[in-house]
Amino acid sequence: MSSNLKIDINADVGEGIGNEASLMPYLSSCNIACGGHAGDFDTMKSVVKLAKAHQVKIGAHPSFPDKLNFGRVDMKLSSETLFDSLKSQIEDLANVLKSESIEMHHIKPHGALYNLAAKDSEIAKVILKVLKSFPSSVKLYAPYKSVISQLAKHENIEVVFEGFADRNYNEDLSLVSRQKNEALITKKEAVFEHVFKMISEQKVIAINGVEVELFVDTICVHGDTKNAQDILEYLHHNLEHNSIRIV
Repeated sequence: MSSNLKIDINADVGEGIGNEASLMPYLSSCNIACGGHAGDFDTMKSVVKLAKAHQVKIGAHPSFPDKLNFGRVDMKLSSETLFDSLKSQIEDLANVLKSESIEMHHIKPHGALYNLAAKDSEIAKVILKVLKSFPSSVKLYAPYKSVISQLAKHENIEVVFEGFADRNYNEDLSLVSRQKNEALITKKEAVFEHVFKMISEQKVIAINGVEVELFVDTICVHGDTKNAQDILEYLHHNLEHNSIRIV
């Protein structure tokens, strides 16, 4: 195994859980909800300050504008309406960042929007159009081999491939639906094995037992997973113990 292995660890934050202070010490980047599925000016401001104190890279986590369903249900919006909503959400966070003299590192769509953009080129194109309206240094967090990641490369947008520490995968690299009992991985030892295989072998074992190629630059632990802090602490310690740098 290469001794030059490294990984970014991110979490979705500012979603009303209130556990950000306990997560930040174990993160290298974070995705802050900016009003679509959760969050408002006050939550953005407080989480940005925490991330700044811990030198954690900050990204926007825009969503379908649907707080009722936490952004986890597909919405039928026109391209123009979706563009305007996403642009407005990200600008709100950008304004908070500007007040703290911080640059936005990345954009990561949330929930149903993220999953749709992985396979739907029209949704993906709207998100990329929004992204291109911000400085060229802003990166995109997206799944490996996804439609949006492939389109982003054609647009010269830097893609950071994301894997999920606390979620099981289908063989097509989509995430197992949260409606199913086996969607989440909450045992910290199982999370580490899942992640370690992604990083060291560039593979993941799908829910049906098939081994699938998966390349990751960053690993996400969901901030609303009930034992997120324990998972992150265990992951952080054991990755470093196995000579994987967290960057």
